[in-house]
Amino acid sequence: MSDRKHAFTGSPFEAKFGFARAVRVGDRIIVAGTGPVEDDGSSTPGGAAEQAERCCTLILRAIEQLGGTAGDVVRTRMFLTDFDDQEAVGEVHARFFGEASPAATMVGASWLCRSDWLVEIEAEAIVG
Repeated sequence: MSDRKHAFTGSPFEAKFGFARAVRVGDRIIVAGTGPVEDDGSSTPGGAAEQAERCCTLILRAIEQLGGTAGDVVRTRMFLTDFDDQEAVGEVHARFFGEASPAATMVGASWLCRSDWLVEIEAEAIVG
């Protein structure tokens, strides 16, 4: 596909596992599950709110690299390892994407890629 564009955040998993943070085809941007990874590859310290903040920052950065905005987000999925973190993660989600009011799912997960991750988030956007 000649109109396929990719965004990369530098996560060590992108090269190791062979994926892009986000892919844009036409007006659609799909963002992979995004964990709380710092630029140096370490996990974001803190609780679920701090980790969700990092996930949303990386998601928005990838969407913007591909010509979109937070207002273009139409779908999010939030994966949490602890039921008690849903309020904190939901509040972060609302700060980043609440104006767009995307269709959103929040589910429990028994584990994520790293044992210290409390949350992972993915998103989809339609530009225009």
